[in-house]
Amino acid sequence: MRKKQAAMVLFVCGVLLAAGAPALAQDERPTRSVKGVVTDEQENPIEGAVVQLKNTKTLQVKSFITDKDGSYYFHGLDTNVDYQLKARAGNAVSRTRTVSTFDDRREVVYNFELKVEK
Repeated sequence: MRKKQAAMVLFVCGVLLAAGAPALAQDERPTRSVKGVVTDEQENPIEGAVVQLKNTKTLQVKSFITDKDGSYYFHGLDTNVDYQLKARAGNAVSRTRTVSTFDDRREVVYNFELKVEK
């Protein structure tokens, strides 16, 4: 009988703990953002540059077209995924940057300088 009582107490405690500590909902998981400015070699902001963000797990690519001040912004990014970023405008490109799962910053800032491909 004591085993049944002990099992019942453990069960009730488990139910109470579960009720008191709700699981994180999909929308409550930690996320990160990436932002920055795209400029030319003379440090002038480039409006209309395309910044591409590639999810290295799914290979999905998202694009952002920069504002007048050359800025871009991606948000709601999964902290458990690596992302690759690069920028392009016409025949000018940037080097590729990586947002790593090992980087614990919630807001990452990467500025890109575009150079003409030769």
